[in-house]
Amino acid sequence: MFLCFFFVFSGSRSSKTFKPKKNIPEGSHQYELLKHAEATLGSGNLRMAVMLPEGEDLNEWVAVNTVDFFNQINMLYGTITDFCTEESCPVMSAGPKYEYHWADGTNIKKPIKCSAPKYIDYLMTWVQDQLDDETLFPSKIGVPFPKNFMSVAKTILKRLFRVYAHIYHQHFDPVIQLQEEAHLNTSFKHFIFFVQVSWIKSLLLDAVVSNLWYACYLFLRQKMVMCELFFLS
Repeated sequence: MFLCFFFVFSGSRSSKTFKPKKNIPEGSHQYELLKHAEATLGSGNLRMAVMLPEGEDLNEWVAVNTVDFFNQINMLYGTITDFCTEESCPVMSAGPKYEYHWADGTNIKKPIKCSAPKYIDYLMTWVQDQLDDETLFPSKIGVPFPKNFMSVAKTILKRLFRVYAHIYHQHFDPVIQLQEEAHLNTSFKHFIFFVQVSWIKSLLLDAVVSNLWYACYLFLRQKMVMCELFFLS
């Protein structure tokens, strides 16, 4: 999936990433799942691309997609870092109604108010650490996923969504100037379809996230892009 996304993105004005790309080990079963998803995504059918392949392990499928979305968002945010600064974004927000304070439960236990670039740096570093932790995201055949894996994936995806929300609400005009809106919209649509699949929707949809998704939907309609999205279907 990331490979397909990168192919589309490679013609853009900027292909830098905010953090180093997370690679799935070549030759692993997760790499084969990624190649399967890449082929399905290449057909242009995003709804089909997010479906769990028959006979495959749900945890592995969620893990592969979580890594892929980290890479996509990593690259998307990397294109607009010049516009997302301490001065332009003194708080991490998604419009006037939603402000995010950072806490990871380990290094920062109590939520702190910080700028958007600082928050996203904290967030992407934290996600990187989770993805690199073999006890949470095992890459070797035969190593089981932890019992709390779905809860971990839920938290990662929910927090990654906040980067999409921030870009749409605060930086969509620069995205248009850079002619990156098609890439952003495709990635976000892919993300939404993935979390709408029943086995992740029940974990991820809470009132705040649902409202944010719907706000982004209305925002996109106002901008006359991606009118085919069905966030709440």
